[in-house]
Amino acid sequence: WGTGGIRRREQISGPRMTTLQDIRDDFALLDDWEDRFRYVIELGKALPAFPDSARTDANKVRGCASQVWLSTHIEKSGDGTPLLRFEGDSDAHLVRGLIAILFAIYNGRTAAELLGADAHKIFRELGLAEHLTPQRSNGFASMVDRVRADATAAEAAKAS
Repeated sequence: WGTGGIRRREQISGPRMTTLQDIRDDFALLDDWEDRFRYVIELGKALPAFPDSARTDANKVRGCASQVWLSTHIEKSGDGTPLLRFEGDSDAHLVRGLIAILFAIYNGRTAAELLGADAHKIFRELGLAEHLTPQRSNGFASMVDRVRADATAAEAAKAS
């Protein structure tokens, strides 16, 4: 997939994370779903390596047909606002790409921003809901639930 203005893998894996707008723009340039699926897989290949030490039961996402691990870290911004950062991995290439899309939606946001973002709506807007198997869609929903639960816990911790 190197047609048009689509970034190649080397460009995706640079210091700048792929944004949701990047993904929307690239999807608009790809006419068929085979190319879009290849693109999603490339997004997954560009994810940073996930440490073996983080492949724990606590980080495992339940409800996914594939093996999926998500790790949440809370960092402070320059003004002290807590921001949620995520790492993740899967044993399935396409699912790794879905994790990359999830991170484009949620990574680096405050808990309140994260809880206000509708990943399911974005998933539908990209056409993924109608082009993935029900198992993959359910797995994505489980990942969203996990991220939102972590954001809810971070928001509760901030309030106390």
